[in-house]
Amino acid sequence: MGDGQWYSRQFMSEQTLSIQPHPDFPQRDQPAGPKQSISPYRSRWSLVVSGVCAGVLIAALGTILWFAATQPKLQRVEEPDRALDLMVSRMLDAQDSLRRAPQWQQWLADWTMDSQDEARRQTIQWYRELAETTDDPLSKLRLAILLGESGQETTALAESKGWKSRGTSALLFEQLIEAAYGPQPLDRAHEAELQATLAEALPGGWFYDHLAVRLARRADDQDLLVTVEAQAVLREDRVQRWISPLIVWELLCLVIGSVMLLGIVGLKGQRKDSLRLHLPGVPPPWPGGTAAAVILRGGALEVVTTVVILSSSSFLHASLRAFAIPLANLPLLILAYVQLLKPAGLTFRDGFGLRIERENLGRLACSILAVVAAGLWGEWVVGQAAEFLSLNDHWTEWFDQELVWGTLPVMAVSVIEYVLFAPIFEELAFRGLLFAMIRRRFEFLPAALISTSLFALAHGYSLIGFLSVFWSGFLWAWIYERTGSLIPGMVAHAMNNLLVCLTVMALLR
Repeated sequence: MGDGQWYSRQFMSEQTLSIQPHPDFPQRDQPAGPKQSISPYRSRWSLVVSGVCAGVLIAALGTILWFAATQPKLQRVEEPDRALDLMVSRMLDAQDSLRRAPQWQQWLADWTMDSQDEARRQTIQWYRELAETTDDPLSKLRLAILLGESGQETTALAESKGWKSRGTSALLFEQLIEAAYGPQPLDRAHEAELQATLAEALPGGWFYDHLAVRLARRADDQDLLVTVEAQAVLREDRVQRWISPLIVWELLCLVIGSVMLLGIVGLKGQRKDSLRLHLPGVPPPWPGGTAAAVILRGGALEVVTTVVILSSSSFLHASLRAFAIPLANLPLLILAYVQLLKPAGLTFRDGFGLRIERENLGRLACSILAVVAAGLWGEWVVGQAAEFLSLNDHWTEWFDQELVWGTLPVMAVSVIEYVLFAPIFEELAFRGLLFAMIRRRFEFLPAALISTSLFALAHGYSLIGFLSVFWSGFLWAWIYERTGSLIPGMVAHAMNNLLVCLTVMALLR
């Protein structure tokens, strides 16, 4: 039976308020006879309830977008000065370490990471925002060092001139910048005093090392110059040891997955079904009206449950917080099983393709690698476009305090949430239910665009973050359409989140 015939049958069954099992699903999994049921969501009172639930969801999404647009981003981090110092120092250490890396690694880093000029431009912009917001002398000092090390010595000196009315520390910092980047000569005695001031002002790291090296070179202090540069090399190599395996792993996924992706895209006609892992897939064998009501009510209950969890002091404990995501999604899953899956004679495994036969494991691996590679290509395109248009995502969007500063149990819970719970429950909700419900009425492209837009908006990111999440969600909807199983999207989602978590921890923890 063709897709058009099956869709027509399902549409007619919905209009007559009967729910039939999927015609292509194995007979052994079907109930003994067709079930006739009257939709519980057709009454006036039921429509009012669905309308209220829709209002709750719209309000929740509006709140996320309102906070994303109006809340100062620096307020999302408890210690923004400390966080930005750590992040910028490690980023620039990683950039500097590439000078001693093999040529292939330099080429790969140029391809996968921001260029050094782009990285400096972003960090200067971030420190301008921090200096203007907090009026912290140390932030201004770091901003001036960034400007000076980026070849903008005149701008760095002009920046320091505005510190004279800021107190004693600002005057000392101005002397450091003038001595390091100004035209006047520097003698050893004065350099020793300035080095002592610098050691008290800044901890060891990229900012301290570069300013200390500048001062040592100006005074021809070779002993100190050798010592500071050696310390910098040790720190840069330590960062590189953590980052290099992640870059290699990303490259392997990209190369192997790209081959798989080309093979999948090249499939035509009936050969497209060779990627099928499970039936029924999409469109699903349940009424779209009932599915809409389930999504609205289950989503509203999820919002209410999430608010209760966030308001409860009990869930501040790491061991209990691990259950927050499953508990919040439980109402939606219960409604989906009772109102959609069970009447169609399906279990969760059968309804969402969560059961893969052994002979299909090769196709499953191919699907996962292809989607991961497509995601990496998309990230590269977004990054290149952002650099060309001088667009930045804000650093607070990917700085996770619990991964960077949290205790081991807190960090472990965060990793479980990102790598296990988020992929499972987000794929069930946004692809298994929302995308599948819209897919009953529309072709793949509009259904994927609508559901993925909602998915990306719900994350509350800026434009670049939105595009990144949108592209990933679109790919996961596409692979669900092609395979009939949520497992490829879940695993690709988990791999994407794991790579982000490992990168943040390797670079910043």
